[in-house]
Amino acid sequence: MTGSVRQDGYPSSGSAEASPEQRVPEWSGDHLADPATAGPDVDGELGVDPAELSDEDLIREMHSLHRTRLDTLRHAADSALANHLRRTAELETEYLARHPGREVDPSRLRDE
Repeated sequence: MTGSVRQDGYPSSGSAEASPEQRVPEWSGDHLADPATAGPDVDGELGVDPAELSDEDLIREMHSLHRTRLDTLRHAADSALANHLRRTAELETEYLARHPGREVDPSRLRDE
């Protein structure tokens, strides 16, 4: 049995074989490099460089992204989801760079 395929070549059903990154055509971020398609910012960047944010602002931005995550995943256009994924990765990477020795809750660890 074969599933139907959308016009963009991705399965129309929620295929368990394809990750969210594979299902979002804009995942690579290439469309963000073109200022004509990047959105409202003149220099093609979406959002403030995470390195320029204070710790308080960085946390606030991450809270905002995590609060809107499910809605973006379920209902946003592919380009909006790709931007959300990119921005989340930027902010979380900056947080981890600032806090490499962050406290890990022992109850969150798994036995291996």
